[in-house]
Amino acid sequence: MTASVAFLCRHPVKSLGEERLETVTIEAGQHMPWDRVWAVCHGASTFDADKPEWVKARNFVTQTFVPNLARIDMSYDEGSGHLHLAHPDAEPITVDPDTEGERLCDWLLPLAQDMRPGPYRMARLPDGRLTDSPDTHLAINSTRSLAVLEDASGMTLSTRRFRGNIWIDGLAPWEEFDWPGRELMIGEVRLKVTERILRCNATAANPATGQRDIDLPRLLDERWDHMDFGVYAQVVEGGKITAGDPVRLV
Repeated sequence: MTASVAFLCRHPVKSLGEERLETVTIEAGQHMPWDRVWAVCHGASTFDADKPEWVKARNFVTQTFVPNLARIDMSYDEGSGHLHLAHPDAEPITVDPDTEGERLCDWLLPLAQDMRPGPYRMARLPDGRLTDSPDTHLAINSTRSLAVLEDASGMTLSTRRFRGNIWIDGLAPWEEFDWPGRELMIGEVRLKVTERILRCNATAANPATGQRDIDLPRLLDERWDHMDFGVYAQVVEGGKITAGDPVRLV
């Protein structure tokens, strides 16, 4: 296997934009730094801010139900603690999500309320992340598997549909599906691959248009008899990963 890191991503607020990174330092047993730290609850959410615990993604405003969220651009300034968000149908906004969450929710509501009613409120866990499953993990995707999926769909598919953390160049198509139970070295980081990622309707949202334009889980099922894309991995030994770093099985 001759493979390398294509690029790295994080998503500070669940389903609200993606930020690419050149390099990142990850600790053992932890998530990608600042990935899915916050989420936005909708009016029917069961998330309890007084007793914050992990709850399922359906309790939050996500592009599974609001494809228009796919058009949001986001970056996070770790020094100031501010998020910068932009959408073609709204004025850009800069907020501290811990102290100005109401402003962020007010900004988001007109973009999403037709599909997820308010009132909206911010969610954060004191010692966890608001990922789709309660365990700590990174999401790893292959650019070559994406190319094969593009050929099957007849479309160019943005990597943002899949909301991964590490994208890898140089693999054979679907080679990553042989990895669960094995360990990888990526840069200085050792990871154990745990399982394949079952995909949902969030991948239908086109980041260019904010519209659903393809049923990717159905295409995967019809063509390959599964609805998986990418794999989850847990960090065994921490360190630094930089775009271009080699990827190898150990």
